[in-house]
Amino acid sequence: MDWTKGFSASYYMTVVDGTTWRDIDTIQITGGSIKKDSSGLLQSADVDCVRYPQGLEQWVRIWLNVDQEGSVGHVPLFTGLACSPEKQFSGNLETNRVQCYSVLKPADDVYLDRGWYAPSGISGASLVRQLLEVTTAPVIEDANSPVLETSIIAEDNETMLSMSEKILKAINWRIKINGYGEIQICANDDTPVIQMDSVDYDIVEPQVTVKHDWYDCPNVFRAIEDDVMAIARDDDESSVLSTINRGREVWMQETNCNLNDGETVAEYAQRRLKEEQSVAMQLSYSRRFVPDVDPTDVVRLHYPSLDIDYNARIDSQTIDIGYGSKVSEGVSRVWQI
Repeated sequence: MDWTKGFSASYYMTVVDGTTWRDIDTIQITGGSIKKDSSGLLQSADVDCVRYPQGLEQWVRIWLNVDQEGSVGHVPLFTGLACSPEKQFSGNLETNRVQCYSVLKPADDVYLDRGWYAPSGISGASLVRQLLEVTTAPVIEDANSPVLETSIIAEDNETMLSMSEKILKAINWRIKINGYGEIQICANDDTPVIQMDSVDYDIVEPQVTVKHDWYDCPNVFRAIEDDVMAIARDDDESSVLSTINRGREVWMQETNCNLNDGETVAEYAQRRLKEEQSVAMQLSYSRRFVPDVDPTDVVRLHYPSLDIDYNARIDSQTIDIGYGSKVSEGVSRVWQI
């Protein structure tokens, strides 16, 4: 498949066996959308079906079939938990709108015991894998996870998912979910997974919205951990957020820092300044569908005529289950400090 070119698309949904994680039945679908985010449950879907069975909760998978002048593709778009749908009738034809939840939903529905804590010195990814095994979906833990530098104690109403998010934030890792519903616990990666431009990989529609939110965005970050203090500054003339170009300093401070394994306080301050500055410029656009490009991934946007030529991290994504599988995407610029 050449994903820079158009293709014809068709869709269907399958019922997934919760033990083998394989397709066992087929359901006709007529439309809908899949929403993906960089936090919370990460994924959800609303699907229009014909005669979906009532009073039934089951695992489902949405498939995309593509045809491009004889070249074909078969891509899983989403796997999740489908609940009993709404019914609509037009004459004798029954249609349903089915709401589908992320494979992380079971982990969001189970509270941790009072007093539960993630101990320091333990692999953060290993702890997250244990927490997420409450779900039926396969959980894959990447190697070489940082260990927790400090213990994390469960708060009131702490769920297995919310604790997983806290652990991942502390070690600067993430969760990715592929179309098969497999949960991957992996490191954040600033390497672009794809470059989009107007010449070699032209998949973005002409209209792009750029939003600047610089009011509270820092260019100086102070990190304090016990009796150690470090300050990171953005004094780069090429950075629009720098102290030089803004003509003023905007400070942010954190104490009790969640350091990665082997990370110094100075390195932490640099990392956190970069993270805080990433939300200062947000873009939204629509593009053609490309497999395996998801929220938390970094993409390269090369459109010099629009003053857009930098890396950006995907924050949100909506895939239209319709003609051409159009993707609406929101990203934040990744600033280099």
